[in-house]
Amino acid sequence: MRIPIYIFVVLLAGYIISSCKVSKTATTQISTTDTIRVQLADTTLISPEVTIQDSVEIGIFRIFPDTVTIIGVGDIMLGTNFPDAGYLPEDSGKFLLSNVAYILNSSNLTFGNLEGVLLDDGGTPKNCLNPDKCYLFRMPQYMAVNLHQAGFDVLSVANNHSGDFGPKGRSTTSRILDSLQIHFAGYDSKPFTIFKKDGIIYGFAAFAPNKGTASLNDLDSARNIILYLDSLTDIVLVSFHGGAEGKDHQHVKRETETFYGENRGNVYVFAHALIDSGADIIFGHGPHVVRAVEVYKSRFIAYSLGNFCTYKRFNLRGENAYAPIIRVYTDHTGKFLKGKIISAIQTGLGIPVIDTDSKAIKKIIALTESDFPEGKIFIGDSGVITYLQK
Repeated sequence: MRIPIYIFVVLLAGYIISSCKVSKTATTQISTTDTIRVQLADTTLISPEVTIQDSVEIGIFRIFPDTVTIIGVGDIMLGTNFPDAGYLPEDSGKFLLSNVAYILNSSNLTFGNLEGVLLDDGGTPKNCLNPDKCYLFRMPQYMAVNLHQAGFDVLSVANNHSGDFGPKGRSTTSRILDSLQIHFAGYDSKPFTIFKKDGIIYGFAAFAPNKGTASLNDLDSARNIILYLDSLTDIVLVSFHGGAEGKDHQHVKRETETFYGENRGNVYVFAHALIDSGADIIFGHGPHVVRAVEVYKSRFIAYSLGNFCTYKRFNLRGENAYAPIIRVYTDHTGKFLKGKIISAIQTGLGIPVIDTDSKAIKKIIALTESDFPEGKIFIGDSGVITYLQK
């Protein structure tokens, strides 16, 4: 029996395809969280002059987690060797974060605000307008290991203590954090950073009203940074150091705040403007006390996380000792799903421990109800934050 010519040609084409080698070798290392799609181009042409597609295109697709967990805490200063070593903890401070490290290590990403520099000695101490109200923080470089072991992935260096010891303080801090693969941002020379962790690409930016930091008060520049990060990353995390300080300044006033003659910004306008520009989570600090939380356009804002681990040189009386840990649950785009406030408090000279009386939770509930009565969130007694407007 004679085989029709078109069947013969199809069989011949199939034989040729199976005999050919793929013309391109994929050199990308594929992790277990990736999938591979092999796409055969539809350009095979059966004709008297047979054209065969002799290569394949390999596309790599990221598989995103259903939920991303991001923890935020407030100010961190693990002890200072300035003006003398009497302000340093024993045993290199290894015990300072031990009570809460299991929580800090339980998220996809953990953030804190580093108040001061990592520097063993030297540097140029800053001049203070009022020496009676001036503190300089120089943490020995070995202290950074404690941060790494406790689970910190990213730190803000945008605050009024990042320039305490001049260029040497900033450069050494940068080098030490880089060596431990702890991401950071907030210097005017490094206002943002981009990194990948657990399959998610993060953009992180930090702002403050202080010299040498990315400016909290230059809203146009801040917006442009967030627009840029939003175009390249999955989740944009923002930190700001702003607002007046102390227990008399716990409310979000929705106006520009000044303290010791310094413009500390309008943190309400700032936070909303940056979410409008693409930010997904905003963690505030600076007042040294907790403030309200808010969900705006399905994005989470904590206006102040207070002090967290501040050894010896901070006022930890009363509400200044509240040290909440806030865990935010989002999807892979940063959209808020739920939150959880874990109530901690600093004891002794500045050691965070879990607070069974839930003082931080109760305070944040009261402030949120007062400052954002129009808000669409509910905070339960256990600290769970539910968004009522999807």
